[in-house]
Amino acid sequence: MATVIDVSRERFEELVAEALDTIPPELTQAMSNVVVTVVDEPPEPDLLGLYTGVPLTERGDWYSGVLPDRIEIYRHSICRVCDTEEDVVDEVRITVVHEVGHHFGIDDKRLHELGW
Repeated sequence: MATVIDVSRERFEELVAEALDTIPPELTQAMSNVVVTVVDEPPEPDLLGLYTGVPLTERGDWYSGVLPDRIEIYRHSICRVCDTEEDVVDEVRITVVHEVGHHFGIDDKRLHELGW
Protein backbone atom coordinates (compact mmCIF):
# COMPACT_ATOMS: atom_id res chain seq x y z
CA MET A 1 0.00 0.00 0.00
CA ALA A 2 1.35 3.41 -0.96
CA THR A 3 2.19 5.92 1.72
CA VAL A 4 0.00 9.00 1.63
CA ILE A 5 1.97 12.21 2.09
CA ASP A 6 0.62 14.33 4.93
CA VAL A 7 0.95 18.09 4.57
CA SER A 8 -0.55 20.16 7.37
CA ARG A 9 -3.35 22.55 6.51
CA GLU A 10 -1.15 25.51 7.48
CA ARG A 11 1.69 24.36 5.21
CA PHE A 12 -0.75 23.57 2.40
CA GLU A 13 -2.26 27.07 2.64
CA GLU A 14 1.29 28.47 2.39
CA LEU A 15 1.83 26.41 -0.77
CA VAL A 16 -1.37 27.78 -2.29
CA ALA A 17 -0.29 31.35 -1.45
CA GLU A 18 3.15 30.68 -2.96
CA ALA A 19 1.52 29.28 -6.10
CA LEU A 20 -0.62 32.41 -6.42
CA ASP A 21 2.55 34.50 -6.06
CA THR A 22 4.00 32.80 -9.17
CA ILE A 23 1.20 34.15 -11.35
CA PRO A 24 2.37 37.28 -13.19
CA PRO A 25 1.24 40.51 -11.46
CA GLU A 26 -0.60 41.76 -14.56
CA LEU A 27 -2.83 38.69 -14.33
CA THR A 28 -3.40 38.77 -10.58
CA GLN A 29 -4.30 42.46 -10.87
CA ALA A 30 -6.91 41.52 -13.46
CA MET A 31 -8.49 38.91 -11.18
CA SER A 32 -11.76 40.24 -9.84
CA ASN A 33 -14.25 39.13 -7.20
CA VAL A 34 -12.70 35.72 -6.58
CA VAL A 35 -11.65 33.97 -3.39
CA VAL A 36 -9.18 31.09 -3.21
CA THR A 37 -9.69 28.62 -0.39
CA VAL A 38 -8.25 25.33 0.80
CA VAL A 39 -10.80 22.60 1.40
CA ASP A 40 -9.82 19.23 2.85
CA GLU A 41 -12.12 16.94 0.83
CA PRO A 42 -13.60 17.48 -2.64
CA PRO A 43 -17.29 17.10 -3.50
CA GLU A 44 -16.28 14.42 -6.04
CA PRO A 45 -13.51 11.80 -5.77
CA ASP A 46 -10.21 12.59 -7.49
CA LEU A 47 -11.01 16.30 -7.92
CA LEU A 48 -7.91 18.38 -7.14
CA GLY A 49 -9.43 21.84 -7.56
CA LEU A 50 -12.63 23.52 -8.64
CA TYR A 51 -13.56 26.92 -10.02
CA THR A 52 -17.13 28.03 -9.45
CA GLY A 53 -18.40 31.35 -10.74
CA VAL A 54 -18.67 33.57 -13.77
CA PRO A 55 -15.43 33.79 -15.77
CA LEU A 56 -14.13 37.27 -16.51
CA THR A 57 -14.81 36.71 -20.21
CA GLU A 58 -18.54 36.19 -19.54
CA ARG A 59 -19.18 39.13 -17.24
CA GLY A 60 -21.22 42.00 -18.58
CA ASP A 61 -23.02 45.09 -17.36
CA TRP A 62 -25.36 42.82 -15.36
CA TYR A 63 -22.45 41.62 -13.21
CA SER A 64 -22.64 43.50 -9.91
CA GLY A 65 -23.51 42.77 -6.33
CA VAL A 66 -22.78 39.06 -6.71
CA LEU A 67 -20.98 36.75 -4.33
CA PRO A 68 -17.33 36.15 -5.19
CA ASP A 69 -16.29 33.37 -7.50
CA ARG A 70 -14.59 30.50 -5.67
CA ILE A 71 -11.46 28.57 -6.36
CA GLU A 72 -11.22 25.58 -4.06
CA ILE A 73 -7.99 23.59 -3.79
CA TYR A 74 -8.50 20.13 -2.27
CA ARG A 75 -5.74 19.27 0.20
CA HIS A 76 -6.39 15.57 0.77
CA SER A 77 -6.91 14.82 -2.93
CA ILE A 78 -3.63 16.45 -3.86
CA CYS A 79 -1.79 14.71 -1.03
CA ARG A 80 -3.22 11.35 -2.16
CA VAL A 81 -1.77 11.67 -5.67
CA CYS A 82 1.68 12.77 -4.48
CA ASP A 83 4.61 10.79 -3.10
CA THR A 84 6.67 13.63 -1.62
CA GLU A 85 6.16 17.17 -0.37
CA GLU A 86 7.99 18.37 -3.48
CA ASP A 87 5.32 16.62 -5.56
CA VAL A 88 2.67 18.41 -3.49
CA VAL A 89 4.35 21.77 -4.18
CA ASP A 90 4.29 21.05 -7.93
CA GLU A 91 0.71 19.75 -7.96
CA VAL A 92 -0.59 22.69 -5.92
CA ARG A 93 0.99 25.12 -8.40
CA ILE A 94 -0.43 23.25 -11.40
CA THR A 95 -3.88 23.09 -9.81
CA VAL A 96 -3.93 26.74 -8.75
CA VAL A 97 -2.84 27.95 -12.19
CA HIS A 98 -5.40 25.64 -13.84
CA GLU A 99 -8.27 26.98 -11.73
CA VAL A 100 -7.16 30.60 -12.17
CA GLY A 101 -7.18 29.88 -15.90
CA HIS A 102 -10.87 29.01 -15.60
CA HIS A 103 -11.45 32.38 -13.88
CA PHE A 104 -10.01 33.95 -17.05
CA GLY A 105 -12.39 31.90 -19.21
CA ILE A 106 -9.93 29.27 -20.43
CA ASP A 107 -11.52 25.83 -20.81
CA ASP A 108 -10.01 22.48 -19.77
CA LYS A 109 -9.01 21.51 -23.31
CA ARG A 110 -6.99 24.69 -23.83
CA LEU A 111 -5.45 24.52 -20.34
CA HIS A 112 -4.26 20.98 -21.06
CA GLU A 113 -2.85 22.11 -24.41
CA LEU A 114 -0.92 24.78 -22.48
CA GLY A 115 0.40 22.18 -20.06
CA TRP A 116 -1.87 23.00 -17.13
